[in-house]
Amino acid sequence: MEKDRVQRYAESLERTIRNNYRYLKETMDDFQDMCRMVSPERNVPREILVDIREMYKEIRNRLTEIKAIEQLLHGKYRQFYKRDSMRDKEIMEFGFVSKNCYSKFEYTLMQIEAMKRLKGPPHKVDHPGEPLQWFRSEDNRIGLIKNLRMLMELDYEPTPEEVGGERRDLAGTRTLTLFLFTGDSLSLDNLQSNIQLREHDILERYNQEEVRGVLAHLRKVDPIEVEKKFRQFMESKGLTKLKCLFLPIHSSKDLEGDLFNLIKTTLQEMAEGELKTISI
Repeated sequence: MEKDRVQRYAESLERTIRNNYRYLKETMDDFQDMCRMVSPERNVPREILVDIREMYKEIRNRLTEIKAIEQLLHGKYRQFYKRDSMRDKEIMEFGFVSKNCYSKFEYTLMQIEAMKRLKGPPHKVDHPGEPLQWFRSEDNRIGLIKNLRMLMELDYEPTPEEVGGERRDLAGTRTLTLFLFTGDSLSLDNLQSNIQLREHDILERYNQEEVRGVLAHLRKVDPIEVEKKFRQFMESKGLTKLKCLFLPIHSSKDLEGDLFNLIKTTLQEMAEGELKTISI
């Protein structure tokens, strides 16, 4: 009897996965179509924007629930569960596609807001689109927006140890560090060939004499430690003539204001080979 009860419970968990999978399969096309509706050339009703955010939230909730249940079935109820590899692959694709679409949606909204500011009265244009212009590549701009959003929300799947319990509240501990190298082209080529970054970090050759990037930290990091690691790297690779500037970012508000003039002025005052952190 106990075995039958456990088996029925395992089967109910499996049904929940199937129901969530069915929802995702039926929803993804509509979600992608709605995200595509948002563009700088269109006047999209606010209701549509609200619907997109709510739909994305529901998609992420369903994916998280599937992940948690699968981990439970793989562990405690393994003998009653048979994996569906084709379905698992589709669910992974749903997660990737939904995140990609939503990131482009948020990026487009930022473009629209920047355009509105530029069209407004001159005294209101305090920061014409700085967050969009740190990188030239659209993919890198989207990556920066995703990292900025991660500062404000907890957007990761629970680990096996966290399934069934409370997830750690990491909100407020994430930070970003924008960094910029300037110098001769050959040294920057050497830099690009040798620097090793992590999954969510971004590096871009902005122009012949400048490399820009962003570091994504999952915890608060002392700027001095960041400088120390970069200095060790630069000395080990013979890159001691480059200037290196760091900008710690704790929220999207840190990217407001006349940021680029501050960077330009600071770089002019720096000596060759100097590393410096700007407090925003």
